[in-house]
Amino acid sequence: MTTETELMLKGYGLTTAEMTYHMPDYPHVLNTYIWQDYDLAPDHDRLLHFIGFWRDTLDGVLHSVRYSHRKLIAPNEWRNVVGEFRYH
Repeated sequence: MTTETELMLKGYGLTTAEMTYHMPDYPHVLNTYIWQDYDLAPDHDRLLHFIGFWRDTLDGVLHSVRYSHRKLIAPNEWRNVVGEFRYH
């Protein structure tokens, strides 16, 4: 299993999607669902996979999807510290 830090170092960023959908029992009523996962821009494979899962499995028809993507750390912002110096 890959840790969140390893994903961020590989270029993944946090993707947040707000999905507005029609309630199955009340089709004129809209509801929202918030989804978050680490994903690669600009393809957003994980987000598209989840939208496909939603369409194939869930009863609520999607009305719209708004998303944002933010890289929390970039590979050039990370430094591997190999040693430590102590000064008294």
